[in-house]
Amino acid sequence: MDPSMLALVKYGVQVGEVELREVPVPEIGPSDVLMQTAACGVCGSDVEMYHHKVTYRVDVPVIMGHEFAGNVVAVGAEVRGWEKGDRVVSETAAHICGQCAMCLSGQYNLCPLRRGYGSHMDGAFAHFVRVPARILHRVPESLDLQVAALAEPLSVAYNALVVKSRIHPGDTVVVVGAGPIGLFAVQVARINGSGRVILAGLTCDAARLDVGRQVGADETVNVDDVDLEALVKERTGGWGADLIVDAAGVNKVLEQALRLVRPNGQITKIGWDPQPVNFSLDPLLIKGVVLQGVFSHTWETWEKALALLTSGRVQGEPMITHRVPLSDWRMAYHLVETREAVKALIIPTAT
Repeated sequence: MDPSMLALVKYGVQVGEVELREVPVPEIGPSDVLMQTAACGVCGSDVEMYHHKVTYRVDVPVIMGHEFAGNVVAVGAEVRGWEKGDRVVSETAAHICGQCAMCLSGQYNLCPLRRGYGSHMDGAFAHFVRVPARILHRVPESLDLQVAALAEPLSVAYNALVVKSRIHPGDTVVVVGAGPIGLFAVQVARINGSGRVILAGLTCDAARLDVGRQVGADETVNVDDVDLEALVKERTGGWGADLIVDAAGVNKVLEQALRLVRPNGQITKIGWDPQPVNFSLDPLLIKGVVLQGVFSHTWETWEKALALLTSGRVQGEPMITHRVPLSDWRMAYHLVETREAVKALIIPTAT
C-alpha cells in the first residue's frame, strides 16, 4: 500500500483554510480497522467549517468528512468479528472516555470528552480512515455503499424523531428545513405514525422540496411565497402542529415554531445557530410546550437506520444528486452551499 494519500484538510481557523494535501495513510492500533472510503457525504457543517462559522472547537489540522461508508482493508491485532473486505459504515464518535455516566448508560453521544470525525479526529475526505472497531456497522450486500454513506444523517433524524420526540397516529408534523436531515425527518415521521407531514423550505430549496414530495411529504411549502403559520392553522383547524422539527437552525425558525406548535405540543431542535436568541420564550411556558434538543446518535440508532435503508422503507437514492471526485471538493461544497445539491457525495477513489 502506498504510504501516502490525498486528503481534504482544514489546516487553520480562518475562512477558507481548507486544502487538499498529501498525508500519511493512518496507522491503526490493536482495536482499530483501516477503512477504504467508498463515499463520504458533504454535510452543511462541512461548509460552515470552511467558513469557520461553527460554535464548537475544531482541532486543526484535521481531515474533514464524517458521513462515510467503505471497505475494511486491515484489522488490528485485537479486533474480532471483522475482516478484510467487509462492507461497513462507521459512527462519528471516534473517541469517547468510556467511563462517564453517559458512556456507561449507552448514551456515549453525549460524553463530555467525545471527539468526532472531521472536526476533532481525522475524517473520511480521504482514501483511508482509521476507525475503532466498536463503532463499525455491517452493510448488507443489497445496500449500495454510496447510499449507506447516508446512514449518518438518517441516524440523526431517527434519534430526533423516534428516540427524542413523541409522535402519535394522526399527528401533524411540520419539518422546517429541506436539507438531507429534514428530508430524512419527513420519512421517519411518516413511518412513525404521523397523519400529515408538512415540509417547509425556501425558494432556493426548490430541488430539495421536489425530493421531499417524492419521499413522502404530504405537502411542501415555499415560505418565501406562502404564509406557513396561516397554512398550519388552516390544516389543523387553528390548533397548531403536534410536532415542529427545526432542521434549519436559524433562530427565527425557533421563534416561529413557538407560534406554530399547539398547546402541549413539542418542538424538536436539530439545527444549530451560533447566535443567541433575541426573543421571549414565554410562549413555551404559556403553551406547556416541550423543547427538545438533539445531538448525534448511538449504536442502536445506526442499526435501525441501516435496516430502514436496506428495506427501502426510507429512501436514500433520490437524495443523492451529485457524486464528485475528491479533486473537485470545491464544486461539491459550492453545490451544497447554494442548495443546488440535495446530497453531494465525495468519491475519494474517483478520477
